[in-house]
Amino acid sequence: MLTAQRTSYAPGGAAEVDREVRKSLEAGEALYTLNAELLADLRPDLIITQDLCSVCSIDLNSVQSVVDRIVEEKGAGPRLLSLNPQGVEDVLDDILRIGEAIGEGERARAEVVKLRERLYRAQEHVNAYDEGPVVGFMEWPDPIFVAGHWTVQMIERAGGRHPLNETVAVKGSGAGAGMGQGQRLAGPSVRVPPDVFCAVKPEALIVCPCGLTLDEAARETERLSLEDWWETLPAVRNGRVAIVDGNQMFNRPGPRLVDAFEWLVGWLQDKPG
Repeated sequence: MLTAQRTSYAPGGAAEVDREVRKSLEAGEALYTLNAELLADLRPDLIITQDLCSVCSIDLNSVQSVVDRIVEEKGAGPRLLSLNPQGVEDVLDDILRIGEAIGEGERARAEVVKLRERLYRAQEHVNAYDEGPVVGFMEWPDPIFVAGHWTVQMIERAGGRHPLNETVAVKGSGAGAGMGQGQRLAGPSVRVPPDVFCAVKPEALIVCPCGLTLDEAARETERLSLEDWWETLPAVRNGRVAIVDGNQMFNRPGPRLVDAFEWLVGWLQDKPG
């Protein structure tokens, strides 16, 4: 295994994971390890990494330092392609970048066309003039972190509202027409206290913890259900709570975001299948 995380999901649940992560960050310790010897032995031509989030995956600096060491020892090293997508369009553009980097540019362009067509078809079921439900999206349950980046875009384009971390129009992009128009981007995931989360009165709630399995997400939802504020949420009272496997759906910036968007449109718009 090339990379491994130093923290793991423990009996203490999400709160304990958060404490471990914060302790490591405060001490200046990396959250992930990289097997430099194995990487050198594999002799890759290209390394694809990311510099969007050092908590979710190994950080760019760690990868770069290993590549620099390989170059120093062997006189040459692999190319390094780092991705930092902020929105859905960036994710599609990154597919093109990867395709070009591996000599499969034409195939990548064809796949992106298919993905865009699916996005457009799904969005045809959304009334852009309907205010839509307030969506509470938990990227982490304890403490609560709400959605950021492309996930907020997807919520708004699927007909929902995400007031705790809204998209804003990118200057000069012609995005002032509305939530589903032009280039609108949201910032990273935001930590909010439970009282603030409750105050927006989410009508639909998605529990989608980053890095946890579906079973672990379900256990975290059970923990949340024991909190006094849980039953005050309109989404809970009305049975509009979805527990989602983040790794398979929203958390990873790749083609499966289109699967997630199709599901999200169907769920928010009450259109099965």
